[in-house]
Amino acid sequence: MNSQIIYHGFGHLGDALEGSNKVLLVCDSSFPYLNIKADIEAMDVPYVVFSDFTPNPLYEDVCKGVDLFNITKCDTILAVGGGSSMDVAKCIKLYCRMNKETLYLEQEYKDTGIKLIAIPTTAGTGSESTRYAVIYYDGKKQSVTHDSIIPNVAILEPKVLKTLPLYQKKCTMLDALCQGIESWWSVNSTDESKEYSKIAVETIMKWWREYIFENTDESAKHIMEAANYAGRAICITQTTAAHAFSYKITSLYKLPHGHAVAVGLPEIWQYMIEYMEKCIDSRGKEYLANVFSDISKAMGRETPSLAIKAFRQMLKEMEISHPVATNKEEELNILSHSVNPIRLRNNPVELNEETIKSIYDIII
Repeated sequence: MNSQIIYHGFGHLGDALEGSNKVLLVCDSSFPYLNIKADIEAMDVPYVVFSDFTPNPLYEDVCKGVDLFNITKCDTILAVGGGSSMDVAKCIKLYCRMNKETLYLEQEYKDTGIKLIAIPTTAGTGSESTRYAVIYYDGKKQSVTHDSIIPNVAILEPKVLKTLPLYQKKCTMLDALCQGIESWWSVNSTDESKEYSKIAVETIMKWWREYIFENTDESAKHIMEAANYAGRAICITQTTAAHAFSYKITSLYKLPHGHAVAVGLPEIWQYMIEYMEKCIDSRGKEYLANVFSDISKAMGRETPSLAIKAFRQMLKEMEISHPVATNKEEELNILSHSVNPIRLRNNPVELNEETIKSIYDIII
């Protein structure tokens, strides 16, 4: 994995741009409203703006970005925004040296050596520190993964969170919390990833109320750092069942990603503590019980049951409600057949088709 530089504060943009001659600024529709917009536009290096992409970026959108990058002879990419901006920028970096006559998705991924700088404007996915991107091709989600697309530099500037809509703050923060928890219990966890998870979970639990209900500068700083740690943890382990369950909830009920993940996580966790004998982590169920205990303590609770209760209470306080089915049986079938089995291989407790359906039955 590349060694990433993380700067705290926008004032480091000049340091990040050192050696750059021309920048492709990849930004989404929120850019005109950002309180760092004027600062970015005043950067010392010539730049070209690319914002011609949808919230769920299409392969074709990325192709336009690649063409612009090459035609304008840029040598650096600066991604400013949420997950979509990051995804597009990462794919432009990966594809910009490929043969444009062949589908980029089918070509071998190599490090292009292009500098990629990321400035997140939400505190959620931690995408500024991960090797993952998502784009859509022919209506299907494509997961793009390569170590070289971890941005070379991430700049964490918490003041961008000040003007985020409240519901967006809730959803993105919940995504970060879920990533921290899922990474911790993932079968792929390492000592390093668990340390990142611990920081993320403890920090969010300490600061979430102040961040959501008081909107203070101090809490924004801590939540942004926590989201980054959660992203770094996920970069090592990948996500587990709560994320696998969430994607179809998002598309079926038009709920933001963080909302969809958060309503599923406590129900999946509840199932796992009841069926520990189905543990598939090679380190064993005693190890997993200790992990659940460690997560609970990081959440300020003595047992997993109390931690799950605290998580549900958190959703209640933030008015994050479960989706409501209109045709339950039909929707349960759609949901239970949507889960990606690869994501479930990362989950520490086995979930079969019947179990998946029973958990969705509680969620909706």
